[in-house]
Amino acid sequence: MEITKNSIIGDVLDQYPDTAELFFSIGMHCLGCPASRGETIEEACMVHGADADALVADLNKAIA
Repeated sequence: MEITKNSIIGDVLDQYPDTAELFFSIGMHCLGCPASRGETIEEACMVHGADADALVADLNKAIA
């Protein structure tokens, strides 16, 4: 699975649970919230003021 900005956070976490650390590192501490699991990476990054492209790159590097 390639992770993109349109990937749903819950899908990423279900497939690659170890990536939670990367979400936490940019301030996304709400990963257990049902709403956050349904958001895209891009939507969550907008809310948290994070760079979606950088997070996607880090996520893909982590799962490689």
